Amino acid sequence: MIEEEVAKLLKLKAQLGPDENKQKFVLKTPKGTRDYSPQQMAVREKVFDVIIRCFKRHGAEVIDTPVFELKETLTGKYGEDSKLIYDLKDQGGELLSLRYDLTVPFARYLAMNKLTNIKRYHIAKVYRRDNPAMTRGRYREFYQCDFDIAGQFDPMIPDAECLKIMCEILSSLQIGNFLVKVNDRRILDGMFAVCGVPDSKFRTICSSVDKLDKVSWEEVKNEMVGEKGLAPEVADRIGDYVQQHGGVSLVEQLLQDPKLSQNKQALEGLGDLKLLFEYLALFGIDDKISFDLSLARGLDYYTGVIYEAVLLQTPAQAGEEPLGVGSVAAGGRYDGLVGMFDPKGRKVPCVGLSIGVERIFSIVEQRLEALEEKVRTTETQVLVASAQKKLLEERLKLVSELWDAGIKAELLYKKNPKLLNQLQYCEEAGIPLVAIIGEQELKDGVIKLRSVATREEVDVRREDLVEEIKRRTNQPLCIC
Repeated sequence: MIEEEVAKLLKLKAQLGPDENKQKFVLKTPKGTRDYSPQQMAVREKVFDVIIRCFKRHGAEVIDTPVFELKETLTGKYGEDSKLIYDLKDQGGELLSLRYDLTVPFARYLAMNKLTNIKRYHIAKVYRRDNPAMTRGRYREFYQCDFDIAGQFDPMIPDAECLKIMCEILSSLQIGNFLVKVNDRRILDGMFAVCGVPDSKFRTICSSVDKLDKVSWEEVKNEMVGEKGLAPEVADRIGDYVQQHGGVSLVEQLLQDPKLSQNKQALEGLGDLKLLFEYLALFGIDDKISFDLSLARGLDYYTGVIYEAVLLQTPAQAGEEPLGVGSVAAGGRYDGLVGMFDPKGRKVPCVGLSIGVERIFSIVEQRLEALEEKVRTTETQVLVASAQKKLLEERLKLVSELWDAGIKAELLYKKNPKLLNQLQYCEEAGIPLVAIIGEQELKDGVIKLRSVATREEVDVRREDLVEEIKRRTNQPLCIC
């Protein structure tokens, strides 16, 4: 009988086919994406809180847009980076793509709703088919934190505020010394024109110049000449300009440049930059700003001032490895983007910035690991505990009272937990207070409130417990 049953099983196995043809299912996240643990999410929430508070301090409203857009909405807006857009499979009539950034959807939103004036922020995930470098905070799915001012205003006032916001956020996050590089697309285009770059090659040469923060001038020149067909003498003339950087004195020097000062576009850009530096000095941040002629920002939609914040050095705390994270914030002026979507081509001038939060998270996480600093993952203020058995009902009543009063409270999900286990849970979770119920406390109408850090215990009348917890955890006594 056993032999017969084994034969039947072997026959069934043969019908299923050989094992080697079956692909083993690998449990992993897709390339360029990651999960976030409670500890990592706690860090992210603190970073987001700093950013959002700054955006709100400057009077911004918040909007949201779909995670995917019509493919034609995104096409032709990103220059050479367009190849990094994720296209979705046709789902019945509409060709769609995942959003590449938050700026183009914002411009579409303005045009669609006929808005000519808004100051908004938007924090959401974007998608790029890039080569991920996870250790440097470079992913295929990542958050962008954008702030933009749309509307017709006097020159450089909104632009200066954007740079002020960028400096406020990076200073508040305490991730190290930083420098904000500033340039203007009109200066770049004027420079290319006086150097002899054909009009048709402006954008492609611009994307080559944009690589100067990562590779040497010789490599950039070889790409311009070898791959993009630029004459070597033209490349040399560009090199004389793009290797210069400084402050307002460089702006004034270039205003006297015999070639550049004859170009209308470059002259406009330099005039605006001079005004910008005046406002930045009034905001007290001109020491953080550098006029850098190599800054090009490869995106096609920029029309005026462009800027990018880089860390001067990564935090070198004890035990930390140097971390090359590159740019941590960037932005610029894009006056023509909304007009691309408007049926009548009406322009809405815009300027904005984007904070590179993923790179900032990488720095903050590494610092916490090096310091072996424990991150609290909950905000629980008090654990409701019992000192004896058969007090579950009393614990449930008390925790409900605390929740109803707006107190963040927990209890262990056991009928009769040991007091030692309850106190240990508080220490592990970082919960600062324990409200202990015992038979004697119930008779006396009090709750024993214990500080986990000092182990000091005091009896608090039940009706005063909420106020005492709020006082000890610095929570406002009223919820307005």
